Order: sequence, then structure tokens, then C-alpha cells
Amino acid sequence: MLKDVTLGQYFPGQSPLHRLDPRAKILGTILYIVLVFFARSFPAYAALLAALIVLCAVSGISLKLILKGLKPVVFIAAFTAIVNLFWTAGEGAPLVEFWIVRIYPEGIYSAIFMLLRILSLVIGTSVLLTYTTTPMDLTDALERLLKPLKFIGVPVHEFAMMMTIALRFVPTLVEETQKIMNAQKARGADFESGNLIRRVKSLIPVLIPLFISSFRRADDLAIAMECRCYHGGKGRTRMKELHLRFGDVLFLFSFAAFGVLLYFSTPFFASMGFYIK
Repeated sequence: MLKDVTLGQYFPGQSPLHRLDPRAKILGTILYIVLVFFARSFPAYAALLAALIVLCAVSGISLKLILKGLKPVVFIAAFTAIVNLFWTAGEGAPLVEFWIVRIYPEGIYSAIFMLLRILSLVIGTSVLLTYTTTPMDLTDALERLLKPLKFIGVPVHEFAMMMTIALRFVPTLVEETQKIMNAQKARGADFESGNLIRRVKSLIPVLIPLFISSFRRADDLAIAMECRCYHGGKGRTRMKELHLRFGDVLFLFSFAAFGVLLYFSTPFFASMGFYIK
């Protein structure tokens, strides 16, 4: 499963999403997250899923890679859905009642919506940001968007660099973990048999070399940055300047118009009984 983690990976391409300004993609991602949490009806989620399908198609990334990246969050999404299924109480009679277990129609709706919400968030944010945007572009975009905070003393450049480095090293740490586990398997370690508690205990010997390797990589990175005379963003120039184009403005306008449409359509869906509390 570790090799299926695609968080933080960039897939090169020449799709319209790849060519968008990274600032537009960050703002679009924020709008998309707001829309996902704002949607509370079947038609609204159907529209969001349709928009998500369009984004995946426009990105040019294969469906296999996108679905492969969902494997690490399937357990979390399923667990959250099950909790909502059994813990959401309804006003009417339960559909299923056994001992202390009661399942209401509202619980089923809540479980479905929570499952769709988590999967939509993971797919949408990955396609809009990490899959189609390089770490350097993300750094520049974050620094530009947070530039007004410099006037109140916030170290914007350092913050953007820190976030990008953390995101960039997720695939590296996953790959390092896989190497450590393979090395220990070759020495007789067993990570797959036994109950859940035994499997968790078997992973403890993996954490020590992983932490040592992580600190070593961090030290090497710090030394490399110092050797290249890196002292923060003061006085630094950029090889690539960011410029908003018509396609970027159209992309943001489309997201904003879609959000306004969902907002004004919510009372109509509620009057027809589609709204979920």
C-alpha cells in the first residue's frame, strides 16, 4: 500500500490544468473545498461529481493513477461512513433495529455524503494541486498570495518554502519506508500476519531507522542550502515570473459562478425534500 501513496507527487503533462497559473489553482482549490462542505443535497453532490469528472478528464492523468492514490484513505473514509451510519439518529422509525443498533434513513444519507465528501476532497485537491503543479510553482504561488502578510512581519517566503519541502518529501519518506520494510522482511520480519495489535507492534522497529534517515536527509538539505548561500527570500529574484492570463481568470470565474449557483439553488432543493441536515 505504501507504494500507492501519490500525495505530493507531480505528474508532468501539457494539459490545460498543467498550464494554469498556480495561484489560480490554489484559489480554485480553496473554492472547491468550500463547495464540497457547502453541498448538502443529492443534486448538489451530483453537480460536484460531474465537475470533478471534468477536472480529471482535463488534467490528462489516467484514471488508474487517480484511483490508486485513493487506497491509503479508503479505510478512513469507510470508518467515517460507518460511524455516521450508526450514530446519526433520525426523527422517524429506524429501518434496522437490533439490540442497541439502530439505523435510520438519515444515517444512510449521512454515511453516503461523508464518504463522497472525503473522496471528493482527496481527488479534487490532488488533481488541482500536487498532480498538476510542480513544488517550485507551488512555492512561488504561495509566496505571492501571502505577500501582503509581510507588512505585519510574517516570514512568508520561509513559510512557503517549509510547506513545499514538507509536501515534496512525502513520496521520499514513503519510498524510504518501503525500503526499510523490504530489508527487514529479508531478515525474517513479518508485517502481515497476526491481529491488528501485533501488526502495529511489528512496525515499531521500522520507525527508528525511518526517523534517523529523516533527520539525516533534513541535515543534508540544510547543509546544501547553506552551501548555495540560501538566506531566505530577501533580495532573491525569480527565473520564472507568474502572470495571470485569460484562461486563469476564466477558470476562477467558472468556479465562483458554480458556487453561486449552488448557493441559490439550495432553498429550491430543500423545498423539494433533497436537503440533508
